[in-house]
Amino acid sequence: MNVFICRVEGHNAVLTAEESWHCAKVLRYKAGQMVDLIDGKGNYFEGRLDFVMEKECRAHIIQGPRKQRERGYYLHLAIAPTKQIDRIEWMIEKAVEIGVDELSFVLCKNSERTVIKTERIQKIVESAVKQSLQAMIPKVNEAITLNKFIADRNEDQKLIAHCTELPKKDIRQVIFKGRKTVVIIGPEGDFTKEEIDVCTANKFEGISLGNNRLRTETAGLFVCQAASLLSS
Repeated sequence: MNVFICRVEGHNAVLTAEESWHCAKVLRYKAGQMVDLIDGKGNYFEGRLDFVMEKECRAHIIQGPRKQRERGYYLHLAIAPTKQIDRIEWMIEKAVEIGVDELSFVLCKNSERTVIKTERIQKIVESAVKQSLQAMIPKVNEAITLNKFIADRNEDQKLIAHCTELPKKDIRQVIFKGRKTVVIIGPEGDFTKEEIDVCTANKFEGISLGNNRLRTETAGLFVCQAASLLSS
C-alpha cells in the first residue's frame, strides 16, 4: 500500500513536492486512480487523483478525515547524536514505528557529533510514518546545547537517563500514560556530573534503564518501547 503525505484544502489534497514526484515519476500513477493520504496531523483520507505532474499532484477527497487512534501519552525524546550517524538514523526509524511524538538532538560535553542534517532526519521520519501506516508525523527539532534545551521546558515530567551512581528511579516506575514526557539520552561517554546537576536543578529526574550499559541509540529505542508497553 502506497501512502502519500498531503496538504488538505477543503475537499482537495495537494501532495508535497517530493510525494508528487514519487507518485508521478516513480510509481507512474495516473489521473483517476485512488490514493491513500495522510496530512501528518493525525488524519487519514482516501482520494482520487485529478491532476498528476512531477512537480505537483492533486486529489479530490472521497473519504475522510479518519483520525489515527491516540496512544494516550506524549513522548519527547531528546538524544545526543552518535559519531556514526547511521546508528542514530536507524534508531529514529524504529522509534517512529514504535511511537514517538517529538525528537530533539542535544549537544553535550562528551558529544562526538555536533552537526545534524534535520532535513534528512525529517525524510527518515516521514518514511517511517508511512511504513507503519500512521498519520501523525513527529516533530523534528534542530540540534541545540543541553543547557538551552533544558531551559523552560513545559512537559509534565522531565527525565534524564544516565549511568552514574546518583539517585535514579527505575523506568518501570514511570507513569507515561496521560502525560507529556521528555526523556534525555546522553552521548556514549554519558553526561558529566555537572550536566546532571544542571538538569536536576531544572527539575529533571534521573531514571535507570536497567543493569546493562546501553549504547546511545539502544537507550533511545528502549525508552520508546518502555513508554509504549507501560501505557498499554
